[in-house]
Amino acid sequence: MLFPISDDDRHLMHPARVTIGLVVVNVVLFLWQLLNPEFTNGWSVIPYEITHGVDINQTIGIQTPQGIQGLTLTAGPSPIYLTIFSAMFMHGGWMHLGGNLLYLWIFGDNVEHRFGALKFLAFYLVSGIVATFAQIAMNPDSVIPNLGASGAISGVLGAYLVLFPRNRVNAVFFFTIVSLPAVFVLGMWGLMQFVQGAGSFSTIGHQGGVAYAAHIGGFIAGVVMGVISRVTMKTEPESVFRRIYQEDSKVRRYW
Repeated sequence: MLFPISDDDRHLMHPARVTIGLVVVNVVLFLWQLLNPEFTNGWSVIPYEITHGVDINQTIGIQTPQGIQGLTLTAGPSPIYLTIFSAMFMHGGWMHLGGNLLYLWIFGDNVEHRFGALKFLAFYLVSGIVATFAQIAMNPDSVIPNLGASGAISGVLGAYLVLFPRNRVNAVFFFTIVSLPAVFVLGMWGLMQFVQGAGSFSTIGHQGGVAYAAHIGGFIAGVVMGVISRVTMKTEPESVFRRIYQEDSKVRRYW
């Protein structure tokens, strides 16, 4: 299995301030979750709450493979639709947080550089919204809390695939670091979401797990917006790093 750890950033002109800010917000909100456990189930996206416009504030019984178990849902924001945004910055554990932010850190800066700071922020939020509604569509009456930045970050991956298909991505493959084109690494990632998601859709809404529909929805949204960007936006501005990258490429052709 490929596990990305870095990419080629030599052509970037400046730090990706929005990407850095998103990482900080995710970390801060997760620390707030640790200090306030009730916050998580109140401010996560509950499909039933979104589709019915209600805020569930009680313990309800849900069917799980281990039998019926109680799930305590706490009060959320008003209006409850604000959870669509708050859930994008919340996580279910350290591994969930770390994995998401690693992908955002690796791929977000390139996409931000291509879009520009404000457009990238809007793109990120739109990807997250599309991902959320894709997950809700799988089971509109589900009361299982949905949370995480995965949907929005999947959008980043989709856009990166379209905008930087030839960028080299360093990844761990069976304890060995390999350098592969982004189109292969992210193409494989997207394919795995469809394959794994197909097997999970039959049980969605009955128990927790990976929200594959959100991953797929966000990824497709990112690909679509990436294509629009590639067609309508100008090429990246010239920079010292860009020239160095191009000169290195010319040198390598003669080796």
